[in-house]
Amino acid sequence: MFFSEIPGHQDTKKLLLNSVQNQHVAHAQLFMGQEGSANLALALAYATYLNCENRQPEEACGTCASCSKMNKLVHPDMNFVMPVTTAKSKEPLSQNFLADWREFLLENPFQTLNDWMQFIGAENKQGNISKDESRQLIRFASLKAFEAEFKVILIWLPELMHPAASNALLKLLEEPPAKTIFLLVANATEKMLATILSRTQKVHVRAFSDEEVVGYLQEQLQVAESAAHQLANLAEGNLQAAMKLSREMTSDYFSFFVQWMRNCFSYKFGEVVGMSDDFQKLGRENQKAFLHYSLNNLRRVMLYGVDQQLVPFIPPAELDFVRNFSKLLHPVNVTRLSEELSQAHYHIERNANPKIVFVDSSIRIAKHLKTNV
Repeated sequence: MFFSEIPGHQDTKKLLLNSVQNQHVAHAQLFMGQEGSANLALALAYATYLNCENRQPEEACGTCASCSKMNKLVHPDMNFVMPVTTAKSKEPLSQNFLADWREFLLENPFQTLNDWMQFIGAENKQGNISKDESRQLIRFASLKAFEAEFKVILIWLPELMHPAASNALLKLLEEPPAKTIFLLVANATEKMLATILSRTQKVHVRAFSDEEVVGYLQEQLQVAESAAHQLANLAEGNLQAAMKLSREMTSDYFSFFVQWMRNCFSYKFGEVVGMSDDFQKLGRENQKAFLHYSLNNLRRVMLYGVDQQLVPFIPPAELDFVRNFSKLLHPVNVTRLSEELSQAHYHIERNANPKIVFVDSSIRIAKHLKTNV
């Protein structure tokens, strides 16, 4: 993984690059970020840069022996610990899943725990880092680097560690072996031992911005601009969610939303009934995604009405609608509209008849759009 493959996050990349260039590499670093963020990708790119034999000012060289091995995740001085389970009749140790892990990461480093569990066939089993991993951690730490300057131990989701494994990690962090770097990649640091947190250097990884998600979808997946903006609106900074939705979304949510709101405002319930047929054809996952998009779009319109600066970018094709719709929203009805959309999402999720849900919600929405106080 290389820094150039990660959208945006220039400040974080610069911070990581400077730490290596100034020889201020902390022995334990915690990459903190939400699911679908760049924290795992940044940790991998950082590990590549650490052991690059010909470092460039802003990137690893990509051609040396170390970079070539890191690009395939087969570097002998790169060790991984990740949540696993008793899937595929394997003993639940990270080392037994390394081939799967490499394939998983090379496919996409922005994936989530649920994606990993599905990838290894865990079905409904919960993944964790078992107490037996404590022996693996100690073994990793006791080995000398084979060929690189640093031995790197990357632990993905340390918040899922068994207490015994956490205590083994704590001991290693208290007396770190020479030239050994621990990279912890976490989504929920509040579940980690405070004593571990206190011994790590924090790297805060923000969620992806809408612009970064849009750019990635357009460049890497060839998603049309209008669809990319809709997906970014839905994903809320989770790049993996945006990629998943790009494979599932089969309709133009914005156009459907505009027509829905116009029919509700004009009390054209005959048109609403016709739209309910189209809503039913979307399928349950798309129905839920559309309602989620509608909620996000409602929030965007409300923010635009409060202060246009709060919505940094609106596609030109959507601007007229957003400007006009914002005039209908005020604190009272926007709360009620949000509740209606949330209720509709709740009922769809529980297998209610989509046509009935859509029409019922439309009648209520129409009433709230006409509310003046």
